Amino acid sequence: LIAAIDLGSNSFRLQVGRVVGNQIYPLDSLKESVRLAAGLTADKALDGPSQLRALEALARFGERLRGFAPEAVRAVATNTLRVAKNAPEFLPEAEAALGFPIEVIAGREEARLIYLGVAHSLANPSTQQLVVDVGGGSTEFIIGRHFQPLQLESLYMGCVTLTLRHFPGGRVDKRSMKEAELAARKELQTIVAAYRDTGWEEAVGSSGTAKAIVDLLELNGLSEGGITRQGLEELREMMVKAGDVGRMSLDGLRADRIPVLPGGVA
Repeated sequence: LIAAIDLGSNSFRLQVGRVVGNQIYPLDSLKESVRLAAGLTADKALDGPSQLRALEALARFGERLRGFAPEAVRAVATNTLRVAKNAPEFLPEAEAALGFPIEVIAGREEARLIYLGVAHSLANPSTQQLVVDVGGGSTEFIIGRHFQPLQLESLYMGCVTLTLRHFPGGRVDKRSMKEAELAARKELQTIVAAYRDTGWEEAVGSSGTAKAIVDLLELNGLSEGGITRQGLEELREMMVKAGDVGRMSLDGLRADRIPVLPGGVA
């Protein structure tokens, strides 16, 4: 038995699997919407309520992992614990709640691990893929072929951080959406030239944001398959018209996604 724990800026995930030969068979998983990035104060410290949410989730994970060998568990933390100034004080408490060590990984290492996970689940990993993983506090961009990444980058923008900055209280209007998109474009400027030069044949979205947007587009007739530019533009118009994602009645709109959807779409 092995287990992987991903302490993301939006949600914490635990995946348990069994290794048979050279295959991993998933057994069960737990997911907790912790919204760690929402607890970052202006001076980049994790506030008390977000720490409490995190510790409660980790304690629940720890219950599931009781009896696991230390070498069979790997726990990694991403963007929010990379930037939080009080992470060194918080991490010992987090490790005590979980019962296992927690490793804070760099952005490019996060991108590399994301790519390996995605590449192993692709139908045809021999095509050149652009993988985009929209997280809570950062977004990873990877171009790769087979299981080899060619470009790796992690940019400081995510569905939680963009939503908090540009859509306070969940309010969405044309101006706030335009400002959020411009903020994302500004982050992207640093990698655009290199990524276009490398090129790709297919774009793949991973993460909860990508899956949530696919569901909204396909279930509401905005796309026949996958995330399309036209579908995104129609979804954006519907959000602006509603003025608040919480007031929208769309098939497939999950309650846990409502607080971070505007930033994710932007």
